[in-house]
Amino acid sequence: CNHFFAVVCVLSAFFAGPSSGPSTTPLPPFPPTSCPSPARALLLGGTAATKMLGSRKLRCAVPVPSDLEIAQSTAPLPIAEIARGIGILDSELVPYGSTKAKVALSIERRLASEKSGNYVLITGMTPTQFGEGKSTTTMGLAQALGAHLGKKTVATLRQPSQGPTFGIKGGAAGGGYAQCIPMEDFNLHSTGDIHAIAAANNLLAAAIDTRIYHEATQKDDALFRRLTTANDGSRDFTGPMLRRLQKLGISKSDPKDFTPEEQTKFARLDIDPDTIMWRRVVDVSDRFLREITVGQSSKEHMPRKTGYDITVASECMAILALSADLRDMRERLGRIMVARSRSGQP
Repeated sequence: CNHFFAVVCVLSAFFAGPSSGPSTTPLPPFPPTSCPSPARALLLGGTAATKMLGSRKLRCAVPVPSDLEIAQSTAPLPIAEIARGIGILDSELVPYGSTKAKVALSIERRLASEKSGNYVLITGMTPTQFGEGKSTTTMGLAQALGAHLGKKTVATLRQPSQGPTFGIKGGAAGGGYAQCIPMEDFNLHSTGDIHAIAAANNLLAAAIDTRIYHEATQKDDALFRRLTTANDGSRDFTGPMLRRLQKLGISKSDPKDFTPEEQTKFARLDIDPDTIMWRRVVDVSDRFLREITVGQSSKEHMPRKTGYDITVASECMAILALSADLRDMRERLGRIMVARSRSGQP
């Protein structure tokens, strides 16, 4: 669970046990995991979840209150208690307060020999006029399987984006008596992973513009020295730099041995600003940021047109969803193409 890697989905648990009423209230959100198939990773239906929590009786109000009133009418169970109830060790839990947590990926290795359960996918659908869509259906199905049929069940939801949350669509925690709680935390920031993805995405955007600026204002030898000199004065190449040298066909590893031509070849990316395809992101629907002009300060004065996308539509988010582990994610991030050089090289 490092940095922004441990979020692909948010799990909300509805646990098996003797039903004490017609249905049950939703339990708090279950921790995110970086596994592409979290239900499989938690081995639902297997022997790992040995001691399940009992269901809680649902008291329906007439008329039906708002989603927020329903969410706030039930006290969430401690997330640590929920985790223990399905066989997650305390050492495998990374709490974010008392109602949210992440699960360490080491749980996959510990449960590798356990029998896998069934994975039910709720596909995309057009919501009804009452707002019943994927999330509400998922929550209701989990309640039915867990409270009524006595199955060991975990419902899996994606962490909501604040764009749709503050738009016409609204949140993505489900609705009515079929929702995960605490609904406000889940819909707004959860564990902050989407914001971390935005920070990583925008860090790369800033690095691109900064690199163009420094290459335009420095000579080749000065740029080469800045790139290869550490704070203690020593000169060396980092791992990514060595991979770039290999790509360029340069076999040398000591900066002092480089010819002026090799220094230029290594130090200058020579990015063509018109080919930059990497945009900044923000987790709100701000239509006036779709197309902007940057670099208009009197100090830089290197204007170019760019724009913002919503964070959950970024390539970093797609990579996060597809990555099998931290190493795989780093390799995928390292293969991102952000622009072309003036000679047409990616």
